[in-house]
Amino acid sequence: MKYIMTLIWSVILVSMLNYVVSSVQNVDFIFKNGLIMSIPVAIMIFIIAAIIPNDPMPKTEH
Repeated sequence: MKYIMTLIWSVILVSMLNYVVSSVQNVDFIFKNGLIMSIPVAIMIFIIAAIIPNDPMPKTEH
């Protein structure tokens, strides 16, 4: 479920970014480009989530 929701949110956010940038640059908005770019973004999020540890840091006394 977390993979599906990550993909959905990446599609929404990348498409929104694509719309804003295309409006600022005064070019045509193409939804397909947002869909294509959201897949690598989702993959990078999965990789970053796998690298970051979930365990809390042990408290050390100095």
